[in-house]
Amino acid sequence: MSSPASHIVSWFEIPSVDFERAVRFYETALGTTLRREDFGGQPMGIFPYAEPATGGCIVAKTKASPSTDGVLIYLNAQPSVDAVLARVEKAGGKVDGPVVELPQGIGFIGFIIDTEGNRVGLHSPTNG
Repeated sequence: MSSPASHIVSWFEIPSVDFERAVRFYETALGTTLRREDFGGQPMGIFPYAEPATGGCIVAKTKASPSTDGVLIYLNAQPSVDAVLARVEKAGGKVDGPVVELPQGIGFIGFIIDTEGNRVGLHSPTNG
């Protein structure tokens, strides 16, 4: 039996129909810049991260299709979920419900539908 991993998620990919639109959406909504790379002919917009944090990216449509059903990932919404939600509609997405305070000081979460039709969670330790 192997030892437990330090973190269970090692990488994530968010599918897109319109790659450039999706990258612009996340850059605007999260107030960051994604690094554009071509990996074996596959365009990727990589979210900034530092090891050992989990990395991920936006990918041009492959076999995966954008969806509001299925796996849900939560992106870091620091400094606050409200700050990110305030930029979502301006960036072309939709806010999907109110901000929720989690018990036991876990933080705050919110949900969005991105420009491609993916439902994505947001998390921040504080909100305000």
